[in-house]
Amino acid sequence: MADPANGDNCKLEEDLSRELHQELPGVVRELVASCGTQECFEHISPVPLPSQEAVKRIVAKARKALFPGYFDGHKIEQVNLEYHMGMELTELYDLVADQITWAVRHDCFRHDLSCTHCGDRGQRAALGFVQGLPEIRRLLSLDVRAAQEGDPASGGVDEIIFSYPGLFAVTVYRLAHLLRHLEVPLLPRMMSEYAHAQTGIDIHPGAEIGTSFFIDHGTGVVIGETAVIGDHVRLYQGVTLGALSLSKKQVENLRGAKRHPTIEDEVIIYSGATILGGQTVVGARSVIGGNVWLTESVPPDTKVFVEKPELVYVGSRRAGKEKA
Repeated sequence: MADPANGDNCKLEEDLSRELHQELPGVVRELVASCGTQECFEHISPVPLPSQEAVKRIVAKARKALFPGYFDGHKIEQVNLEYHMGMELTELYDLVADQITWAVRHDCFRHDLSCTHCGDRGQRAALGFVQGLPEIRRLLSLDVRAAQEGDPASGGVDEIIFSYPGLFAVTVYRLAHLLRHLEVPLLPRMMSEYAHAQTGIDIHPGAEIGTSFFIDHGTGVVIGETAVIGDHVRLYQGVTLGALSLSKKQVENLRGAKRHPTIEDEVIIYSGATILGGQTVVGARSVIGGNVWLTESVPPDTKVFVEKPELVYVGSRRAGKEKA
């Protein structure tokens, strides 16, 4: 029996580790052999892909520009505001330009396109992105006010900016939507999926969303690519603005067509409601109740609710049934 005091156990463990490591080259060869077989997916190329970590940094730096002083971690005063903003925007511009260039170059190589001057496109699109920030800042100020006015539990604008997942998701959406309008591949969806992972709110960057938009609580909200949302709209958790289920052939035929509903101005949609279809329009000032399933249009100034369910009490003094 090995004596722990003389180190025999350690030698046995080292021998076992060495023996098991000898199995690894075989796994490596098997994985390498699967590359290029068209059965698996890989990116073996001198052309770099956009970076998920860089996407997170883009969002973080853009939020610093959109809400100066909130996410900086140090004091900003009027005397150093312009210097601080200049530094942040310069770093943001360079970061965005690199990521756009890589996204465009990757598209060129993957689809064997002629030269699209990816470096030039990256620089120009990055400039368009930072030039769009003042308008996004204006839109977000309206979104913050909508949250403050729509949520009596709000402790003020600081609380909304710091902690509301709906505002974070809408902020990232507005940034990604701008990049999509600038015809930047890949990055907008990477940004929106980052926000989705952080908040549970899935907003496709292709959706068109108006001013003063408020998502309360937010978890489980889904807004599809071709959804159109007007001004002063409020959604609660679990709302889906989706597409009808289609066959594979129908999906290909409708790619790029309108598949998601239109929500007009001043509509309120309560938790768990599902609204589907590209021809479905919810008219202005309508209210859609919780758990409603809707695949047809609703006229303006209409309330749509599910009939109250019948409750069943078991094992209580109120045994039996009664209407909710």
